[in-house]
Amino acid sequence: MLPRPVLRILIPLLFIAAPLAQAGDDALIAGVFSPARLAPEFTLRGSDGKDLNLNHYRGKVVLLAFGYTSCTEVCPVTLSILAQARRKLAAQASEVQVVYITVDPERDGVTRMHSYLTGFDPSFMGGTGTAEQLAAVRTAYGITVGKKMPMPGGYLLSHSSFTYLIDRDGRMRALMPFGHDAADFAHDARLLLQAPVAAAAPKGS
Repeated sequence: MLPRPVLRILIPLLFIAAPLAQAGDDALIAGVFSPARLAPEFTLRGSDGKDLNLNHYRGKVVLLAFGYTSCTEVCPVTLSILAQARRKLAAQASEVQVVYITVDPERDGVTRMHSYLTGFDPSFMGGTGTAEQLAAVRTAYGITVGKKMPMPGGYLLSHSSFTYLIDRDGRMRALMPFGHDAADFAHDARLLLQAPVAAAAPKGS
């Protein structure tokens, strides 16, 4: 039996509308949460050395994903696509924040995450913390991580590879599976930026 917090996030995923093969300009490409719900809050250590929480980014669209710096395939592809998406947004890029939370606290400290993420985009923010803190965040977001797979010089980890799209009011609006390109992310981010902010909270530090 899965823990209740996992069930609370996984069961609603069954009701996400499937992405449309030919979505119109006014429809999100990612699978949509209906209804939208407040994204679970957390406090971790940011790759800038400060506390990281979602409330800090109220008023912006947040693209939230999970991975680790030693990943050799999925993670660098995802981060490269998100960096391309921000470039496509041009003047609106400053209104979109990518947050990337590690699933590998054993190796991913603040300095390592900062160096890794800024190689893709200087604005990207990483999140790290203790194993217990990160496990709690993964549970809240339905993120799974496999057992360590030994390899020369270290190990690899399998993990959930979708990206949450969180609107400017802090609500989870959609879930983008791995494999979508930068144009899809830019399209959906623009749509979320068009929506008025209902009740923006004061930004934290």
